[in-house]
Amino acid sequence: MERREQILTLAGQLFSQRGYHATSMRELAKALNLQGGSLYAHIASKEELLIEVVRRAAERFLGVLEGLGGDPVAKLKGLVRGHLEVIAQELPRATVFFHEWKHLSPPLLEEAKALRRRYEEGVQRVIQEGVEQGVFQVPNVRLATLFVLSALNWTYQWYRPDGPLSLDQLAEAYAALILRALGVEEPKGGRDGQAEDRLPRGPRLRGKACGV
Repeated sequence: MERREQILTLAGQLFSQRGYHATSMRELAKALNLQGGSLYAHIASKEELLIEVVRRAAERFLGVLEGLGGDPVAKLKGLVRGHLEVIAQELPRATVFFHEWKHLSPPLLEEAKALRRRYEEGVQRVIQEGVEQGVFQVPNVRLATLFVLSALNWTYQWYRPDGPLSLDQLAEAYAALILRALGVEEPKGGRDGQAEDRLPRGPRLRGKACGV
């Protein structure tokens, strides 16, 4: 791994764990076994690291949209699976994309907002298509989009790879729940139903159970 990639990877980890403002360049350099001044040979500023981490995460999420195909239900399932996969594989960067981006200053802040908006609009197009084809039954596409994104995005707070559900099982359960919320009733008892039935309920969502 090239030094710049190492810096970006570690920066994403530290920003997600400690927060952008709580992470100093000195701490980053120390973690990389570099002198403080040597770090600036690879990057111009801490903010450059933040926007680059956001860009890398956005690239992965936007790639999910580009890979969607089939009917609205298939696209929605692919969206759910892809979104959760990005979070599972890129958890530190996804955390920064969801939370730490707001610490950027203009014009980089506007760039981050535009990247997030592109993804949001792509999700809305999937739902709008389903509504236009009579597959999804929702009175407000914009509100449905925000609901879907809120449900998916929050998984970065509790998802753990060693939880009781595999990523595939979690994606199936989430897709079933979201499709139902969009007015699509799928047959109970298949893989989707089994995965959904295994989701922790009520008080079990505390502590280690949050590693669904």
